[in-house]
Amino acid sequence: MMMSESHYSSFSDTDSSDDNSVTKSKTIKTLDLSNSIFKTYLQSQSSTSSPTPTPTDLSKIKSFLTNTSGCCLICLERIRLSDPTWSCSSLCFTVFHLVCIQSWARQSSASSAARALTRLPVTQERATETATWNCPKCRSEYSSSMIPREYLCYCGKLKDPPSDNPWILPHSCGETCGRALRPECGHHCLLLCHPGPCPPCPKLTKNHCFCGKVSDVRRCGHKNFSCDNPCFKLLECTIHKCNVICHDGVCPPCAEQSMYACHCGSVHELRKCSERDFRCEGKCDKMLDCGKHSCDKGCHYEGECGKCPLQGKRTCPCGKKGYEGLACDVAAPLCGGTCDKLLNCQYHRCPERCHNGECLATCRRVVTKSCRCGVMKKEVPCFQDLTCERKCIKIRDCGRHGCRRRCCDGDCPPCAEVCGKKLRCRNHRCPSPCHLGPCSPCPLMVTILCACGETRFEVRICDFLVMGLLVFSHAYSLHPVVPCGTEKDQKPPRCRKLCQKTPLCSHVSVSKPHRCHYGPCPPCRMVCEENFCCGHSCKLRCHGPKPPPNPEFNLKPTKKQLSQKLEGTPGSPCQPCPELIWISCFGKHLGAEKRVVCSTKKSFACENLCGNPLSCGNHYCTHRCHAVKNGTCEECKLRCQKERTTLPCPHPCPLKCHPGDCPPCKTLIKRSCHCGSLVHVFECSYFNTLSKEDQITVRSCKGPCHRKLPYCTHLCPETCHIGSCPSPEKCCKKVTVRCKCQTLKKEWLCKDVQSAYRDAGSDLSAVSKSHFGLGLLPCNAECERKVQAAESVLKSRKPKVKEEKETQTDETLLKRKKRRERVQQTEQVPTFQKFIATAKLVAIILAIVLALIGGTYFCYKGLLKLNDWMNALDEQRQKQGPRRI
Repeated sequence: MMMSESHYSSFSDTDSSDDNSVTKSKTIKTLDLSNSIFKTYLQSQSSTSSPTPTPTDLSKIKSFLTNTSGCCLICLERIRLSDPTWSCSSLCFTVFHLVCIQSWARQSSASSAARALTRLPVTQERATETATWNCPKCRSEYSSSMIPREYLCYCGKLKDPPSDNPWILPHSCGETCGRALRPECGHHCLLLCHPGPCPPCPKLTKNHCFCGKVSDVRRCGHKNFSCDNPCFKLLECTIHKCNVICHDGVCPPCAEQSMYACHCGSVHELRKCSERDFRCEGKCDKMLDCGKHSCDKGCHYEGECGKCPLQGKRTCPCGKKGYEGLACDVAAPLCGGTCDKLLNCQYHRCPERCHNGECLATCRRVVTKSCRCGVMKKEVPCFQDLTCERKCIKIRDCGRHGCRRRCCDGDCPPCAEVCGKKLRCRNHRCPSPCHLGPCSPCPLMVTILCACGETRFEVRICDFLVMGLLVFSHAYSLHPVVPCGTEKDQKPPRCRKLCQKTPLCSHVSVSKPHRCHYGPCPPCRMVCEENFCCGHSCKLRCHGPKPPPNPEFNLKPTKKQLSQKLEGTPGSPCQPCPELIWISCFGKHLGAEKRVVCSTKKSFACENLCGNPLSCGNHYCTHRCHAVKNGTCEECKLRCQKERTTLPCPHPCPLKCHPGDCPPCKTLIKRSCHCGSLVHVFECSYFNTLSKEDQITVRSCKGPCHRKLPYCTHLCPETCHIGSCPSPEKCCKKVTVRCKCQTLKKEWLCKDVQSAYRDAGSDLSAVSKSHFGLGLLPCNAECERKVQAAESVLKSRKPKVKEEKETQTDETLLKRKKRRERVQQTEQVPTFQKFIATAKLVAIILAIVLALIGGTYFCYKGLLKLNDWMNALDEQRQKQGPRRI
């Protein structure tokens, strides 16, 4: 497959136009080195029946060809065309500086030898010979003898390959590679000396498929193939055949299912053919040849029980004395000697007599032991390990941390701490266990993409050509990642795809698409043409909303940038409409129009009256022309003056002037019940809509009447009713009747008491309710005796009361005289005492005033003397003159 110039053009970058302008000005012949490198490989196959190589065969070679100007993973510096290099030949084929890999290999070998000396019983020379070092990237292991000492080309034939030849690849000899191909087929690489792995072998050979039924002529690198037919090889069961499509390796186990029996034949199960040989969980339990014991083996084939193990020559439990001719059901007797079997410690023997069963599990013989570090010795039981509390002070193989293990035997374990040193990339820390020597390069790779993620980092062929003598205008799409630490020198690639952000302005369908980019999208340059509410359109450049911008190119965004949400920019409003229009006044009166700018249009008030009907529908607006809110003028503030015609309601309407009928009257009116015990509250509209009979019914409290009868003290026994209480003269309540002296009493019915008053000719309405029934009974002789006895007692009590009053008056007079004398004495004594107290107070005040006057006087004098003394000092200093230094 020839890689033509048109093939490269599909990978060209967006800035290739700039390079084309340079190449057009210079008449330099362009040359594709890849054609010369792949020429031998492509021509080695037959031109008639050879299949064309797949793109994957040469993809790795192309990537290494275009990446020769990469960076060294050890020093993170760019590999120049003239720098001596070394490439890994095991897995990764990564290119390093020769000086860097030599330093890396020596340090790694030295640390490996140091670890071997501390962990293994070897000499210094042996540790140095067996030391190894690893590739910084793929960690492939190399011996210390393979440390590179010379600058060789990629194939290893030429020492110090030239770097000034523009017709060959840098660090290459320009000859055929000749390395043995992998997997080893006996052929050699036909490419020119190149970086990276060799491609698959292109030789044509006749090979069979995996099952061996089909043969075909194929390339040696892809000689193993499948014919896509069933395998049909005989499986291990020698019964069925393999039904899998032609495959590599051993055929899978037979999956045919059937009923199979276990070894003993007691259990039958549905199993796969490959699992037909199985054992059940039962025991044999068949009688042995002795006829006394049964077989204790598990499931097995018939006839494999064997002989009785207790027949023949037998020994005592310790094995020292033998017995012959014992029956199998008779236990072997004990010999009586010492057991002497080796215990679990493997040093001492069992001290007990010959016995059945196992010996002691733990050896309890006391021996002198030393701890692992050899510092302490102590007598302990044999089964017990002895360790001291001393901590090891040796430094581990990392050379940074101490062992600190208790009772260490000198073989300190590897350091378990994390290295944590900052790597050369300056972005991450070493995650490996703590170690000697330099840390491995950062294994992470940084992806450099465009904003949409479709276009990846690209490097031009001209970057790895010598001094720009050969310039190519095409570019190759390379690895999407670069080593960590080198991303700071990279720039985002230019993408040929269109931006996926949809414009938010009104020109989505007409706007011109633009390329993928970082940051905000370019502004729309079309005319706005946004329609105003007035019907005109905006004639300025588009100023609508903008979509949220793409994030700025930043390979290591901060936490604040990650949490920040990019939002779209809201568009600025259109400028006011500049068109001229005619507008009318608020009331739209004829002949009152004005011509104004559309954006500043505003209704105005003319000098006419408004005349619009008010919301009440009863009056008209009498103000000057004004703006109407909510379709009507201001509310009518007059009270409603309508009369209620439907109901005989005396209350006025509480609302303001309103259209339509007045609402039902909600005024609360009070009406007492017929007996006067309760007061009912009704709405006016509800009470007036009732008939007279319903009003009487509603006003009743439904309880007893609570009104007193007119001729007695009792209440009306009827339910609350309208009008006077019926038949008050027929009251049947009991009344206590007494004589005039209230000595005799009897209980009469109320109607009998009323008839007695009528018979006596007295008016019932004039009889006091508190004396109702008093004096109706005549007094007898006993009443007269009680009255006389009471009068005699009263007469005997009256003189004693007068005497007591006279004695009380004499005592009170004496007490009053004594109080007056005491008051006169107290009024004479305090006058002198008050005089003395006032004199003392005046003296104290005078002393305080004199002390304040004296203090101020002496302070003033002292200040004058201090001033005079300071003036004298100044005069002396002036006379002496300035000091000499």
